[in-house]
Amino acid sequence: MTTSTPLTQDELKALVGQAALRYIVPGDIVGVGTGSTVNKFIDALATVKDQVRGAVSSSVASTERLRTIGIPVLDANEVEQLGVYIDGADEIDGQGHMVKGGGAALTREKIVAALARQFVCIADESKLVETLGRFPLPVEVIPMATAHVVRRFAALGGQATLRLKDGQPLVTDNGQHILDVTGLSITDPLALESQINQWPGVVTVGIFAHQKAQVCLLGTAQGVKTLNF
Repeated sequence: MTTSTPLTQDELKALVGQAALRYIVPGDIVGVGTGSTVNKFIDALATVKDQVRGAVSSSVASTERLRTIGIPVLDANEVEQLGVYIDGADEIDGQGHMVKGGGAALTREKIVAALARQFVCIADESKLVETLGRFPLPVEVIPMATAHVVRRFAALGGQATLRLKDGQPLVTDNGQHILDVTGLSITDPLALESQINQWPGVVTVGIFAHQKAQVCLLGTAQGVKTLNF
């Protein structure tokens, strides 16, 4: 698709949201992520909602949006497997490894991703990077472990900051806090994800390497580019 005026980031998000519909099998239960790009996908999903048996959602916000368009939302415990999970990313590399959690829903996103046979990432081309780590790495932590986890990241050369909302620590849908970590160059996402997962008090780290994307629909000035990993 060529156009004389470059597409806005919003328009690119709408393009990839629409493109994701082709990964939905009629009669399937769909995994739905969280964020501004996913909101565009949910808008597109409204046009084919009769083909969707239901959804498993990764956040309260997405659940409300899905119910508004008339799609039943199921609890993850009611579903053995999902055909596809569609979600955005804060960063994605050339192998399909991602950094996620800018919207604070990383724990539920990882749970839904683990249920799905296929993870389809929808993003605009600004999210594609050579090495993960430029975007602050979100880590959901149990509050009493915050200072300990901050020190562990400092030992790796990272600076971890407690995420605030209205001057208070942000509380996730799971009742926990988020640390955002800068200063890391994530050259081995699988190894670093495994390492951080072992730290006491870490609920979830926002590296999605064990639950990486198999497909990325990337919104570009030339239209939607499909990357397979």
